[in-house]
Amino acid sequence: MKVDMHFHLEEGPYSLRWLSRTLQALSVTDPKPNGSLGHHTLQFTEEMTELLANRMQQGCFNEQWLDRYLTTGRERGIEAFGVVDHLYRFRECRAYYEKHMLLDDSPVGQLQRTWLDQVCVASLEDFVGFVKEAKKTRPELSLGIEADFFPGGEEELRVILEEHDWDYVIGSVHFLDDWGFDNPVTKSEFEGMDPLASYARYYELLRQACVSGLFDLIAHPDNLKVFGFRPADESELLPYYRMIAETMIQCDVITEINTGLAYRFPIAESCPSPLMLSVMAEYGVPLTLSSDAHFPDDIGTMLDEAKATAAGLGYKELTVFKDGKRVQVPIE
Repeated sequence: MKVDMHFHLEEGPYSLRWLSRTLQALSVTDPKPNGSLGHHTLQFTEEMTELLANRMQQGCFNEQWLDRYLTTGRERGIEAFGVVDHLYRFRECRAYYEKHMLLDDSPVGQLQRTWLDQVCVASLEDFVGFVKEAKKTRPELSLGIEADFFPGGEEELRVILEEHDWDYVIGSVHFLDDWGFDNPVTKSEFEGMDPLASYARYYELLRQACVSGLFDLIAHPDNLKVFGFRPADESELLPYYRMIAETMIQCDVITEINTGLAYRFPIAESCPSPLMLSVMAEYGVPLTLSSDAHFPDDIGTMLDEAKATAAGLGYKELTVFKDGKRVQVPIE
């Protein structure tokens, strides 16, 4: 069975590139045979302009936009879908991020303050209400949330998460010492960092996320590598890989093969790496598949390869979440 348990309906910042990428997604997933019009005709341009205008007016929490993901995914063989959003997108959760992110007057602090202003624009109530309503007629759909873990913020996050009935909660570590390390605008901060010491801090945060009891799934468990930052000899990270795998088993959390870094970031490798994934298989950590798509034409990207890799390591089942419960489905 092919599943995609981690895709997003929208993600800022809202740049000209974002507009262009949205227009591309609309064109590729347009149910009408617009190719017959010719992509260089005035009529085609007018129709695409209208599609983009409608998408902007309706926002991302609308059935037409969601169904572009689901229709494309079904065409690619996906049978179970998990729609999530980042917690930092929601105004109701802004205080949590303001408390734990670096937002001072340093260069990184100023950049992150601007970024938070740009992406924290949606309503959590709108997201949850929309997906719950959509699930009534789309039984293959599950509702999740992706929440950033900050040490010391466990109880604040628990209060936020308990306000809604999620099918599952994804835990992520995107911040190291309050710095969002996967933001390309601040990637110069990697210069001069010691890889082993940095990964030691990163995996301690991931360990704390596992033992917090807040999460069902730990996302992209080696995404500190996003811009290629990793020891020259990856085997030096094996003690951390084993520690995290053992912790996941003890805490009854699962992880994912997340292909997003493979097709959207410089590292061009899925999370976890082949070496880390082999450790997960050795320890028997339950697994799901995720494209981490942010546009409907990306849903399911590289999941055939991911599923084949998992099967080759001995996985017989994948995990999905349905109605708040964890369910195992056959990988084939």
